[in-house]
Amino acid sequence: MKIAFLLHNAYGIGGTIRTTMNLATALADRHEVEIVSMMRHRETPRFALDARVRLVPLVDTRPNGADAKDPLFFEASRDFPAAEKRHHQYNRLIDTRAAEYLRDCPADVIVGTRPGVNVYISRFAPRRALRIAQEHLRYEAHSKKLRAELAPFYRSLDAVVTTTEADAAVYRAKMPMPGVRTLAIPNSVPEPAVAPSEGTAPVIAAAGRLVRGKRFDLLIDAFAEVAEKYPDWRLRIYGGGAEKERLAEHIERLGLSGSAELMGSYSPIEAEFAKASLVAVASDAESFGMTIVEAMRCGVPVVSTDCPLGPAEIIRDGVTGRLVPTGDKHALASALMELMADAPARRAMGAAALEGSRVYDPAPIARRYDQLFEELRASRFARGWERYRTAARARWRRLARRFGIAPGRRRTPAAGEKASA
Repeated sequence: MKIAFLLHNAYGIGGTIRTTMNLATALADRHEVEIVSMMRHRETPRFALDARVRLVPLVDTRPNGADAKDPLFFEASRDFPAAEKRHHQYNRLIDTRAAEYLRDCPADVIVGTRPGVNVYISRFAPRRALRIAQEHLRYEAHSKKLRAELAPFYRSLDAVVTTTEADAAVYRAKMPMPGVRTLAIPNSVPEPAVAPSEGTAPVIAAAGRLVRGKRFDLLIDAFAEVAEKYPDWRLRIYGGGAEKERLAEHIERLGLSGSAELMGSYSPIEAEFAKASLVAVASDAESFGMTIVEAMRCGVPVVSTDCPLGPAEIIRDGVTGRLVPTGDKHALASALMELMADAPARRAMGAAALEGSRVYDPAPIARRYDQLFEELRASRFARGWERYRTAARARWRRLARRFGIAPGRRRTPAAGEKASA
């Protein structure tokens, strides 16, 4: 079987890129796999890609390249949804190349990895192929306008795959898609190439984009409480982003300059997590929680806010980590200090986290995708019939409203008409 994954930019850094490459590598054990990158801004990908997986860039965005001189490069996209936050990065040249690739695509399965790219698949991919949309963001993270744009396109696909059961339930409730299989398959994280943490270093680690939603400011506030009682412990925050200067000022203002550090971006992050005894997540929302799994795979327990949607599906509270109320710096500080004070409990929780993280190994996740492909192929006719029946019922309801016929009732004959027998 031939499988194609479509990525926004396979040459960048991000959780979606990494988990797509992980899955592509695992599927390459049994299938022919390629990754199609909508754009390319550098010579080689930042993440190492398995030699068995073919990488196909569609448009080279580097200023000195031939594509950047094409007149279509300067025209705004017409096919990428306008409400998608990446719309400004798309243009008519990408539209054209994506359409050309998809119309001639020989793949048996085509998988999109972000909303706008999923729309390309719905518009242009051949119906003979299985067409699957992955959603790496929460339903509620999309604007109301974007959800309205996506709905008619998603309803023509074969499946929509979310990263959590909670998000799949939201899609089923708020975006009904007859004939479309809506389900959750978590992201995969391979076993790291480092030894698990010994759980003895006085270090709390955190990682992610330095943006407001990740609430590193809340974590720093919680650590200020921790530092008063445990002055030997250190907080290391890994990542880059728009909030870097504000967070640095926050650290200095709280007098934590000697104990809390902004470490910059590290990839892969596991080598740094393995140097820590705890990992903290203070987010207001997580569509999945890649850093949680990455920490667990290093044998490090995670103290996380119980935010929607991912952490509660990954962490077994009190067994593989701790869940605390979202936005509560005191609860976050208290949970951290409980584990800091109890080294045996901390190490036991780290061992349980390491064992529990094995379900996110790429091999079992790839098997779940194989099962989905088989199920979708076997159910093509049934799903098509469900789609047809739903559309027919909708047309009947529109006609019934138009002619004033209550559902399930016969129209009352007008004066002078004979009722049918």
